[in-house]
Amino acid sequence: MYNPSHFEETRPEVLRDLIVAHPLGALVTLTAAGLDANHLPFELATDRGPLGTLRGHVARANPLWKDFSPGVDVLVIFQGPASYITPSWYETKKETGKVVPTYNYCTVHAHGPLRVHDDRAWLRGLVTRLTQRFESARSAPWAVADAPPDFIDQQLAAIVGIEIPLAKLTGKWKVSQNRPAADRAGVVHGLRAQANAPSSAMADLVRDFGKPNSAP
Repeated sequence: MYNPSHFEETRPEVLRDLIVAHPLGALVTLTAAGLDANHLPFELATDRGPLGTLRGHVARANPLWKDFSPGVDVLVIFQGPASYITPSWYETKKETGKVVPTYNYCTVHAHGPLRVHDDRAWLRGLVTRLTQRFESARSAPWAVADAPPDFIDQQLAAIVGIEIPLAKLTGKWKVSQNRPAADRAGVVHGLRAQANAPSSAMADLVRDFGKPNSAP
């Protein structure tokens, strides 16, 4: 990933926070036929390894868990807030007209070896935790135990677990920090005026960049 120093984010806690907040990752593997990508929700175990460990599962019918290069680390791409930025929001447009459109975004690239888990107890623990994570905010959360045990056993037999101990995390926060303060203020105002969740999230990032503990 091209990552100029002024866009680079290196704080491990900030990178991990983005993964937790945006857990759907694009898992890129090297197969016998070339590169392949699968989009999967991941659990991040922050207590496993210095950078943490990603865990997920795939359908048993998915060749991913059998067709990958063991000697090559996989890549998982996590995408945070993103928004188109029009040059019309820049104060510089009024002053010189020397401005162009761009796209703001935050992303984390996670690297590590891929390991396969075909153990029923490991899988049950994973899907239970993932379910609790995504259902916890609901007024009547669904639980794995709500389904008949034999049905859950059938479902577990149809999936395979994967685990990626993280060897490297790379972050890129492109949030208008390369623009003058007046341009950044215009970006925040323009994004807020769009009144939608993605624009509001990016407005917060542009406004807060450089402040202590700023994160997506």
